[in-house]
Amino acid sequence: MAPAEHEITSLSTNDRDAHYGPAAFATTHWSVVLEAQSETPAAQAALEKLCRVYWRPIYGFVRRQGARPEEAQDLTQGFFALLLERRDLRSVRKEKGRLRSYLLTALKHFLADEHRRAMAIKRGKGQGLIPLEELRTEERSGAEPADPLTAERVYERRWASTLLDRVLSRLEDQYRTRGNAALFDSFNQLLGDEPGAPSHGEIAAQLGMTENAVSQAFHRFRQSYQSLLREEIAHTVATPADIESELRYLIAVIRA
Repeated sequence: MAPAEHEITSLSTNDRDAHYGPAAFATTHWSVVLEAQSETPAAQAALEKLCRVYWRPIYGFVRRQGARPEEAQDLTQGFFALLLERRDLRSVRKEKGRLRSYLLTALKHFLADEHRRAMAIKRGKGQGLIPLEELRTEERSGAEPADPLTAERVYERRWASTLLDRVLSRLEDQYRTRGNAALFDSFNQLLGDEPGAPSHGEIAAQLGMTENAVSQAFHRFRQSYQSLLREEIAHTVATPADIESELRYLIAVIRA
């Protein structure tokens, strides 16, 4: 299990971020999209950002459906082009709106109707909306990964993985900006509680800190991780009340 995956599964409702209030939630991306009654610049920018972040689960689902790599890339671009063009989001009830569920449902409809569409038009006239050049080498190969996961499970696991990657990337940026890159690298090894990870005493000796200072710093590190995790989840749900249930769902996906 990856370090970030271990950390998300260790969270409990007692770890809830008390500082994450309604005022902060009002600015999250999915809320902006759902609140928009017309094609406002803010809603369009928010939706485009969400598409750019969460394209990997879409691509993974399409590949698992049997599409070749090039075809899957094309269909992924076509799906997002259609989504951004139609902005058909009002069918999602606000109180139950989860970007994860909405995109999967919309994708299934898109693939079912794909053969009836003029794809050259729906793909945005050849414009690359999503940075698919970031695909890993194995994802570009023609071989489909040999595992028993269904397309839906591939989608869910890639969704969780993308979210965790976002959290760690943001946390790393914070530490490096403050000149604490070495501290981040050390603490990142501790998230997974894996055998062979350095002890607090070893980190203290390496960084010239006391062991107590390292323990306190790691506690703050975990708090920041948990806060950013809930913030990232909040970007993909419609109301603050949905954060905890989505977190529990993602934990179940990772543990499966």
